[in-house]
Amino acid sequence: MDSEAELVARLKKVEALFAGTTFDGERTAAQSARERILARLRAVEEAEPAIELRFSMPDVWSRSLFLALLRRYEIRPYRYPRQRRTTVMARVTQTFAEEVLVPEFQQLQATLHEHLASVTQRVVAEAMEASTEEADESDDQRTLGPG
Repeated sequence: MDSEAELVARLKKVEALFAGTTFDGERTAAQSARERILARLRAVEEAEPAIELRFSMPDVWSRSLFLALLRRYEIRPYRYPRQRRTTVMARVTQTFAEEVLVPEFQQLQATLHEHLASVTQRVVAEAMEASTEEADESDDQRTLGPG
């Protein structure tokens, strides 16, 4: 399996974890996981009003992932004029945001960033024909430039 297909499979497993599913039936499992999460969202919305929440994304990949996650759960993302592109607004219940949306996003984001870091290191090392290891620490406190 190529690394991209592996990443997609890992992301789907994260969603299945939040839906409470324990079986691995590819498309059926993914669809039923989504349906269980939507049912949970609807149940919470009946007991608790949705409120406007503001989310700030650290990078374009996180933002894309978060927007897709909101839309997957039929939550409309938006921004107000003059808000930064890293800001995402959404109307959702506090409970759903705290118990499902944010924790699931954090796990998906960690999985995605791990993959992107791996690809970046591999591509840079190959293109530069050099190691991408971290810089050595030095006890020498000299600084560059005037100082």
